[in-house]
Amino acid sequence: MSREKKTVWELERFALEIRRQTIRELHSLGSGHVGGCMSIVELLAVLYGERLQVDPANPRWEERDRLVVSKGHAGPAVYAALALRGFFPLEQLETLNRPGTKLPSHMDAQKTPGVDMTTGSLGQGVSAGVGMALAARMDKRSCQVCVVAGDGECDEGQVWEAALFAAAQGLDNLTLIIDQNHLQLDGSTDEVLSLGSLEEKLRAFGWQVLSVEDGHSIPQLRQALSAAWSGKDGRPTAVVLNTIKGKGYPAAMRGPNHHMIISDGDFEEAMEALAQEEQRLREREEAAGCTR
Repeated sequence: MSREKKTVWELERFALEIRRQTIRELHSLGSGHVGGCMSIVELLAVLYGERLQVDPANPRWEERDRLVVSKGHAGPAVYAALALRGFFPLEQLETLNRPGTKLPSHMDAQKTPGVDMTTGSLGQGVSAGVGMALAARMDKRSCQVCVVAGDGECDEGQVWEAALFAAAQGLDNLTLIIDQNHLQLDGSTDEVLSLGSLEEKLRAFGWQVLSVEDGHSIPQLRQALSAAWSGKDGRPTAVVLNTIKGKGYPAAMRGPNHHMIISDGDFEEAMEALAQEEQRLREREEAAGCTR
C-alpha cells in the first residue's frame, strides 16, 4: 500500500509494457483512441509504478490516493496499467468494450476495479476531482487526489470554474495534470480554440504550476510529481506536460490519430518498434552497469 521507490529503468520498462498491452488491447477490438492513450503512458508508469498509494487487493481502501482520468478516451491505457499493477488479470484486456465487459471504452467506476471516477463529458472529471479533494479534507484524510485532463478538454468552461473554486478553497491535496499534446478531435488546439499559455492562466487563477518539457521523460515526470505531492503551500498544483499524441505507435505518428482502425499491419509495426525500444533500453542498462 505504501509508495515504493523504483529505479528509472524499472519505470521505463513498466511504461514500455503499458504501451505494449494498450496496443494489444486496442488491436483485439480493432479500433480505438490510440493517440490520447499513447501520450500518457509514461505518466501512468510513474503514477502507478511509485507515486499513487493504492492497494490492488483492496481497490476501495478508504485512505488510497484517488486518480480521476477526465480525458476518458485514454481509458484503455489506464486499464493496461491497472492490469499490470494487479487489479485484475491481463487476460481481461481482450474484453475491451465488448458485451458484458468490465472494461468499457470510457471508464466506469462501478465496473472496473481501481477506477475511482466514471468518465463523463469532457471537463466533468476536473470538477469531480475538486469535489473529491474537498471531501478528503473535510474527512481529515491524508490521501492525494490527482486529475488527468487533456489540453483540448480545457476548452470547457467547467474546467475553469473548477480551477477557480479549487484555488479559493486552498485545496493543496489536489494535483491537476494536463496532457498538452497540442491536438484534439478537429485539429490542433491552436486552430480550434487557442488557450494561450495554460501555465499563465492557472497561475492567474491562484494555482502553483509546474511544467514538464518532455512529458515522456521518466526523470522529468518523477521530479515534477514529487514536487507536486510534497510542495504543499495552501494552493492546488497543476503540472503541464508537453507530450506527443500517439507516441510509440508509428501509424499514429503519420496522420490523424484521435480514433483509429488498428490494422494487423500497423499492429505488427508497433510491436516491432517496441521490441527495438526494449533492446535499446537493455543496452543502456548494460552500459550503465545496471543489473536486473
